[in-house]
Amino acid sequence: MTIFHWPVRVYYEDTDAGGVVFYANYLKFFERARTEMLRDMGFEQDQLIAEQNIIFVVRAVQVDYLTPARFNELLDVTAEVTLAKKVSLNFEQTIARDGDVLCKGNIRIACLDAETMKPKAIPDNLLQKLI
Repeated sequence: MTIFHWPVRVYYEDTDAGGVVFYANYLKFFERARTEMLRDMGFEQDQLIAEQNIIFVVRAVQVDYLTPARFNELLDVTAEVTLAKKVSLNFEQTIARDGDVLCKGNIRIACLDAETMKPKAIPDNLLQKLI
């Protein structure tokens, strides 16, 4: 899988009183990139729930904050699957400004049955596109 890129503009609502992106909002930026990556591959999460009865949930997160992002900056958020298993995915993600990495994350995603909330295999057609 190639690295997926998604542009994100920092809005005032993303920042603290000093105009710096609030630390938890980097996780939102990562989430948007993963969602848009799936959409770009032809998979809508609401359709995965309705048709496959699966949801994706964050299992673990490790984030390194290197340099702050600020109000009104245009950021490049990446998503890359680095490990795909039967019921989980590992993503390496970055947030950069003009090529300088501001934040790095490693996010583990689990695939669950939408009703029971128990692990469920990622559909083969999706898994094949992710790897």
